[in-house]
Amino acid sequence: MDGPGPPSTAKVAVAGMLTLAAAMGIGRFAYTPLLPPLRETLGWSLAAAGDVASANFLGYLVGALIAAPLAQRGSRTRWLLVGMVGSAVTTCLGAFVDGLAGWLLIRLLSGVASAFCLVLGTATVVEALVARHRPGLAALHFAGVGGGIVLSVVVIEAVAAAGGSVHASWAALGLVAAAALAWSGAVLLRAAAVSGTPHGPVDPASAPAAARGPLLRLIVAYGLFGFGYVVTATFIVAMARRLGEATLLEPATWAVVGLLAAPSVAFWQHLSRRIGIFAALRVAFAIEAAGVLLAGYGSGAWALLLGGALLGATFMGITAQGLGAAREIAGRHPGRVLGWMTAAFGLGQWLGPAVAGRLAEYSGGFGLPSLVAAILLVLGLLLLRAPARA
Repeated sequence: MDGPGPPSTAKVAVAGMLTLAAAMGIGRFAYTPLLPPLRETLGWSLAAAGDVASANFLGYLVGALIAAPLAQRGSRTRWLLVGMVGSAVTTCLGAFVDGLAGWLLIRLLSGVASAFCLVLGTATVVEALVARHRPGLAALHFAGVGGGIVLSVVVIEAVAAAGGSVHASWAALGLVAAAALAWSGAVLLRAAAVSGTPHGPVDPASAPAAARGPLLRLIVAYGLFGFGYVVTATFIVAMARRLGEATLLEPATWAVVGLLAAPSVAFWQHLSRRIGIFAALRVAFAIEAAGVLLAGYGSGAWALLLGGALLGATFMGITAQGLGAAREIAGRHPGRVLGWMTAAFGLGQWLGPAVAGRLAEYSGGFGLPSLVAAILLVLGLLLLRAPARA
């Protein structure tokens, strides 16, 4: 174990991984595997289920926009701890809430908390890793999202095997998340104390004139991605419940998403270095569109599993590489650019579940909302072009 001094570089990366596992993989995405039993227990329609998911993504949008300027201030660590506590508490509250209004509220607050953990936790971890000349370990930090998804499946299946209800699953997930966040919070507090106060905010000037066209297209594409990925990410386990093998297929489908998501950021970083970040993004958009169509229109369990695998392999890679592309275009003035990227992405994923839930009710299945999502991803792909070199 580390002594009273600064935590080791590996421990900082692991603390970041656990932060995202608890706040994102569990706090944000456990709703997906628990959606079918929640609907059965609470009598929700697909539209109501989509509204609850959208409330979480609205909270994420609000939280990300609030957290972005806080990441540049000396109070960053305090607000990160607020996000950690909020994520653990709102996950635990799922054990006690039955009414739709209550669920809308706790998922909204959970979204705010998860955004604080992602934005402020990532700023803390990446700053510490760069200071130690190990920025490549950031891929371990981002692997926490996929790891948390897999962990949530294990916990949910263990509770179900013991005869526990969906409310018991939320309680167990909340306790696991609280334990992970307590340890990672202590490590990141020490890391931040050693790193000192963050530098002042980056000049939020607009991007150079020559880059404004490609930048606008990238922002729109990122918003289309937010809508395109979240339809399947919200409803894929509900899709599995409609098949005959649902008992095994539900946990397997979501576990596949997490298993592929965990190493995906490192893979897309490597591919971006080889073929360029915009080319890699186009490949990822195409693969994700295929996965969304397979999940929504494919026949049988294997189509759903493959669709989930393609979603897991791409959504975190696009998330990270899209922001990297924005920084590349903006050059020395990324502040406002990253804010617009966050807003576009948040708007897309806020609208996605609510629209998809209503389309699914109207059409009697998930084919139509999946088709809409895939079309939007293809439109995003067509918008992705790197700025011309001077």
